[in-house]
Amino acid sequence: MPELSDERPIGIFDSGVGGLTVMKEVMRHLPGENIIYFGDTARVPYGVRSAETVLRYSLENASFLVSKGIKALVVACNTSSAISLDSLRRDFPIPVIGVVEPGARAAAARAGSKKIAVIGTETTINSRSYERAIKEIDRSIEVTGIACPLFVPLIEEGWLDGEIVNLTAQKYLSAIINDSAGVLVLGCTHYPMIKNVIGEITGIPLIDSAVETAREISTLLADKGLLCHEGHVPVMEFFVTDSPGKFVRTGERFLEHPIERISKVTLPG
Repeated sequence: MPELSDERPIGIFDSGVGGLTVMKEVMRHLPGENIIYFGDTARVPYGVRSAETVLRYSLENASFLVSKGIKALVVACNTSSAISLDSLRRDFPIPVIGVVEPGARAAAARAGSKKIAVIGTETTINSRSYERAIKEIDRSIEVTGIACPLFVPLIEEGWLDGEIVNLTAQKYLSAIINDSAGVLVLGCTHYPMIKNVIGEITGIPLIDSAVETAREISTLLADKGLLCHEGHVPVMEFFVTDSPGKFVRTGERFLEHPIERISKVTLPG
C-alpha cells in the first residue's frame, strides 16, 4: 500500500520579514514540506496598530493563504497571534497555530524560579497574551512584560550587533537582569536575530517562540496524517504586499536560504 502523503503547502504569514525566523525553523523540522509565506510589507509594523486593525489584517492575510489551498496556517506574528487567533480558528476549517501558546508552554515548563520575563512589541505586551497563556498553565507564575519597540527597526536595518544595539538592549532589559526570572521569552519573531546580544546582557535562558512553534506544527501534522512523504522535494513560494526587492534582501538574512519565487499581490478590501 503506497505511503499517504499530503503535499498541500503550509501557509505562514507575518506583517513582514520577522516570521521568516519561524519559517526557518519549520524548514529545519519539516524539510520536505511545501511552504507559502505571506508578508504584509505594505502595512508593517503591526506592533503599533490597534487590536481592531490587527484583527482585520490577520483575517485578510489568512484568507489569501487559504485561497492557495494550504493544509495548515501558522500565524508567525506575535501581535497577530495575541489578537486574532481565536477568530482565525473559528473562521477557517484548517489547523491554525500561533506563536504565543507554544512559547508560553515552553516557558512555563522551564521556569524553575516561578518568574518569567517576556519582551515584545507594545501591542503584544499590552495585550498580556503571554501572561494569560502562562497563567492558564500555572497561576502561581509571575510574568513581567517589557515592550522593546526599537528592536524591530534596528533588526530590519541589519543592525544585529554593535554599540547601538547593545545600548538599546541594555536600556530595555536592565529591569529584567535583577528580577531573578527563570526564563526570558522572545515574544517577537524578529528577536531571535539578536538573541546572542539579549542572552549576553541578561544571562537568562531564552525561549525562542519560533523554535517552539515549529515543534508544535511538526507534531500536529504528524498526528493528523498531513505530512508530505519522506524525500519530497519542497517548493517555497513568497508573496508580499509591497517592496519585494527589499523583502528579498532583508529576508535572506532571516531565512538563511535563497528567496527565489516571490510575487507582489494586492489584497481585496
